[in-house]
Amino acid sequence: MTGSVRAATTRSPLQRLARSTLLVVAAFIAVTAAAGGVALIVGSGLPDGSTVLVPPRSYLAGSPFGGYLVPGLTLLVVIGGLHAAAFVLVSRRRPLGPLVAALAGFATLVWIFVELLVIPFSALQVVYELLGIVELAALLVLLGLLDPIEAGRERS
Repeated sequence: MTGSVRAATTRSPLQRLARSTLLVVAAFIAVTAAAGGVALIVGSGLPDGSTVLVPPRSYLAGSPFGGYLVPGLTLLVVIGGLHAAAFVLVSRRRPLGPLVAALAGFATLVWIFVELLVIPFSALQVVYELLGIVELAALLVLLGLLDPIEAGRERS
């Protein structure tokens, strides 16, 4: 079976755990980003613009946005879309899976960083920043670029 990615590599238990972690995080962020994006898009069309799910427009003061339509579309399409694509590609073990997963993880980190600059702090920002870090760490383990167990043995 030459040329087969699955036949050519043997995954360690840690890499299998990393793959599962990556899939769970990608699915979670895909679903929540899609839901958040839709909420922002719908909320941007409401007269007062603020609901339980949509922050007040005053949070956008000093930003280039007058409403939540563009941020909502970005959250839905870029963050949600990249994570959905990463989930599908990694779950099917496609060669582009790791690249799309890396893009999704970095996009999450950038999204939250920009959010921290523009809107008031929220505990959810910490949660999603940590999820982005976990996503990238799981990817590094899956690719064999990071082995925390072996690194611990080398230090001893």
